[in-house]
Amino acid sequence: MSKSVFYHAGCPVCMSAEHDIISLLGENNVEVVHFGTDKSRIAEAEKAGVKSVPALVTPNGNVLHINFGASMADVKG
Repeated sequence: MSKSVFYHAGCPVCMSAEHDIISLLGENNVEVVHFGTDKSRIAEAEKAGVKSVPALVTPNGNVLHINFGASMADVKG
C-alpha cells in the first residue's frame, strides 16, 4: 500500500490537523509535506487536486480538504 500525503503550510490549523492525521493513520502510513520547508512540492499538490491546506491525498487519489488554513494562492505567496 502506498502512503497518503498530507500537505500543509505550518499554520496552527495545519499543525493540529497534522498531529491528528498521524495519530489516526500512523506515522509510517502518511508522508507529511510542509510547504514552508519544501515549496518545490506545491505544483505536485495542485496537480493532485489540492485547493487549500491542510489536505490529505489518499493512496487512490482522493483529496480530503481538512478545515481551512490557507488557499493554494496564499501558499504560493
